[in-house]
Amino acid sequence: MFYISQGNIPHKRHTQFRQQDGSLYFEQLFGQEGFSGRSSLLYHINRPTQILAVAETSVDVTPKAAIDKNILPRKLQGLKVEKGTDIYLERNILMFNQDVKIGMMLGEHFSSEIFFKNADADELWYVQKGSGVLLTMFGNIQAISGDYILIPKGTIYQWSWSSDYALLYVESSGGLDFPKRYRNAYGQLLEHAPFCERDLRLPEWQAPAEGIGHFNILIKKQDHIHTFLYAAHPFDVVGWDGCVYPFALSIHDFEPITGRVHQPPPVHQTFAADGFVVCSFVPRLYDYHPDAIPAPYHHSNIDSDELLFYSDGDFMSRTGVEPGQMTLHPLGIPHGPHPGTIEKSIGAKETQELAVMVDTFRPLALTALALDVEDPQYPYSWLNH
Repeated sequence: MFYISQGNIPHKRHTQFRQQDGSLYFEQLFGQEGFSGRSSLLYHINRPTQILAVAETSVDVTPKAAIDKNILPRKLQGLKVEKGTDIYLERNILMFNQDVKIGMMLGEHFSSEIFFKNADADELWYVQKGSGVLLTMFGNIQAISGDYILIPKGTIYQWSWSSDYALLYVESSGGLDFPKRYRNAYGQLLEHAPFCERDLRLPEWQAPAEGIGHFNILIKKQDHIHTFLYAAHPFDVVGWDGCVYPFALSIHDFEPITGRVHQPPPVHQTFAADGFVVCSFVPRLYDYHPDAIPAPYHHSNIDSDELLFYSDGDFMSRTGVEPGQMTLHPLGIPHGPHPGTIEKSIGAKETQELAVMVDTFRPLALTALALDVEDPQYPYSWLNH
């Protein structure tokens, strides 16, 4: 990520930086890969290490596989998952492997005095519906429909939703970043990238919270959530700088790459991770070769499971799909357009589809929650009738 600075910081790192009463601010290195990866430096009013108590028990949130060797195409009714009341504990994981967990969360407003930290993984949230605010130790980010919100591993945060919400949740154990082919040797996004630095919405700086008291932080580590009680408010940060921080990117700011003939899914790639990629399908002009077939060609998923979340519009290669639904096409078998969609696409000039795709390079297991919202007829929907 790119270097930014917010609030008050000293001229030199690791040097004396004093408060008005003469006491020191407390510097915290928030770094990745030990001391060799990207990092940010945060300056706290109080020590960020003041543990008052730790709960003796933890909550096990390890996803359980109902089907761990899936070979069938599947369609899930994402908006039919049960509504939750706790966005921290109820991630509704539908499918997973060792690299990624994918869930769907629905709720009716949400706010809490409790804080959350994921010490296992980066989190990527896609806002299908709702309006809210992500509050973090780096500042706040407004969230609306169509936003990707990326929260780096270890970030302390709170969610506050002022409306009903529907969220696609992607948890990456190996980190999340922009594709390397979009960046130059200095990390800057290149001219051919489908978005640029201007499209990123960074945390909005907030005055530090100076509270001393009792602050509950839920910490997820090794798929168990532990409850810590701290003496200092985790948002008592007077300034920070560096290259690790949460941000928002609207899917509506993704600029599609088109061509004379049908372009493959990598042109839609938005994020890269160890073991999977995330792609954005957005409204765009169709291919302009005089004999072009805009619908995708049939292809075999030899090396990846393909999950497609339908956000809005009509998806050109599918029939019978609605916003909030998702399809899973597993590695090992071919898939392609539904009957009739190839001919229908010929001569069409544009599409208004909006979708998020997650391609994984290891097979996905499905949970019982996924089977509860599955359309069992989907595997047979390519038959000619």
